[in-house]
Amino acid sequence: MLMRLWLLFMLCLLPTLGMAAMLEERVKHTHEGVTFESVLIYDNTNTAARPAILMVPNWMGVTAQSLAQAKQVAGKEYVILVADVYGETVRPKNPEEAKQAATFLRSNRPLLRARANNALDALLSAGLKAGADPKRTAAIGFCFGGGAVLELARSGRNIAGVVSFHGNLDTPNPGDAANIKGAVLVLHGANDPAVPGADVLAFEAEMRAQPQLDWQLVSFGGAVHSFTDPDANTPGRAQYHEKSAKRAFALMHQLFKEIF
Repeated sequence: MLMRLWLLFMLCLLPTLGMAAMLEERVKHTHEGVTFESVLIYDNTNTAARPAILMVPNWMGVTAQSLAQAKQVAGKEYVILVADVYGETVRPKNPEEAKQAATFLRSNRPLLRARANNALDALLSAGLKAGADPKRTAAIGFCFGGGAVLELARSGRNIAGVVSFHGNLDTPNPGDAANIKGAVLVLHGANDPAVPGADVLAFEAEMRAQPQLDWQLVSFGGAVHSFTDPDANTPGRAQYHEKSAKRAFALMHQLFKEIF
């Protein structure tokens, strides 16, 4: 009888033990006098060296939702740093505050690039003990974060690839695409009102002007902005699109298998 109770207890405990393997660690880093608090996500049951992925979340910044998303992406395969590019005292509480914080950085692309690079440095430093392999690095971003990782690539950082999910595509200096070192994958909602067709055409022209680049732009029919966000529910503007989301993440994993 006691043995049966013990086995039942262990079976009930297994799901909890599995969840406990996925860790969250706060990582402080500074740039030009501003302190940031990013979050390192990794599965500590995997002791092998794994690719290091910088994740810049949407304009709401580091939230419970972005951390949950990072855990899904990380699994046992990657070490991820959810990047704080606003500063530890800036935590938007609503879309109005998020717009203000994101606009501040989008209006100063050199600063956005510098903060993204600083977050990547923090990942490569803090991630070592978690099994991050500094020789295998990439960046992903969502909405505002998608535009941020494209600017990281344009800054010339030596990373294997960047993936933008429904991100901003415009840039003040298209010629900076010549600095891109790794592969570029843009996953775009074909009906996204936040990224007009003119921006898509300009991005394609920017990429084509650099024939050495390895780039893809995939447009998902029927999808609008934020199509990978299960909480997005503004029809016609920002809305979850399950089929496109699954396909987009599959393409991300496929690219990572190629570049790593």
